[in-house]
Amino acid sequence: MGSNSKATKADRRARIQEMRRAEQSRQKRNRLITITASAVILAGLAGGGWYLSHSVNEKNQAKSALIRGEKTWSHLSRTHVQKTVDYPMSPPAGGDHNPVWVPCDAKVYTREVPKEKAVHSLEHGAVWITYTSKASKADVGQLSRKVAKTPYSFMSPYKDQSAPITLTAWGHQIGVNKASDPRVNEFLKKYVQGPQTPEPGASCSAGGMQ
Repeated sequence: MGSNSKATKADRRARIQEMRRAEQSRQKRNRLITITASAVILAGLAGGGWYLSHSVNEKNQAKSALIRGEKTWSHLSRTHVQKTVDYPMSPPAGGDHNPVWVPCDAKVYTREVPKEKAVHSLEHGAVWITYTSKASKADVGQLSRKVAKTPYSFMSPYKDQSAPITLTAWGHQIGVNKASDPRVNEFLKKYVQGPQTPEPGASCSAGGMQ
């Protein structure tokens, strides 16, 4: 009787120990699975973060890429002055300017506009298209129709420039020979209220020409 009781207790202890070992093995397996899954998730997040960062960098690089033949200027002053300004580029692409801007909301001018006021319009995010007598009447007409349909753009004749047609935004400029040059649309798309604009959203419809 005593021997049977001892055997039963021994069996019970053996079963309990076996159950404990099984539970410990199961817990160990679960921990490994959890660690592995966490590592995979973290790797995926890291990879995804790299991909997103890489994509954003690519987009920013594409956005900042210069148009063929484009000239740029940085750190241009923005002081309001009442005097005539001697600009280092022609047409001017930024710098000190008149407190009043040229109305630049799809405006076509048939005479030269005050350059100090035109620069103020550039500060508001407008693109200024200028042309010399070397530009054909057909090109002038095509550009006039384009400007008339493009908010934050204006157009005027301008004698002192090297190219027949010049497009200017704040700190950016390009010269072309023909209105059909694809860079015209590219420049307008990129710089009308573009990232270069010192005062995005500022009015282009008021201003003055006196």
